[in-house]
Amino acid sequence: MDSLYDLYIRGCELLRHGDYQAAIVPLTRARNIAPEKTSIRETLGRALFHAHRFEHAAQEFEAVASAAPTNDYALFCLGRSMQLMGRHREACKPLALACSLQPERADYRLYRDRARKAAHGS
Repeated sequence: MDSLYDLYIRGCELLRHGDYQAAIVPLTRARNIAPEKTSIRETLGRALFHAHRFEHAAQEFEAVASAAPTNDYALFCLGRSMQLMGRHREACKPLALACSLQPERADYRLYRDRARKAAHGS
């Protein structure tokens, strides 16, 4: 049986090499062993996002943001996942929070503004 560490490292390696679907397998197993580990859930969210599984990615980023409300990256990724599902109004809050935590991040501001514009139909 693989250890939690082995599963996480294997998932990270696969993610780094762009094999997103394959990375989901060990990272999901790791998440199931230790659902409280935000580092695992964030990494799984990244793999899901890159595999275009935005609903599942949003669930992982939501769990991370709930456990660590000042994690700007998780909030940003949650918002981006929602945007890519066409849920622009829902994306506004996590993107605005990410911007308030990291106001110097131009990419955060760009996607926040796009979500606002799409949510208001402009």
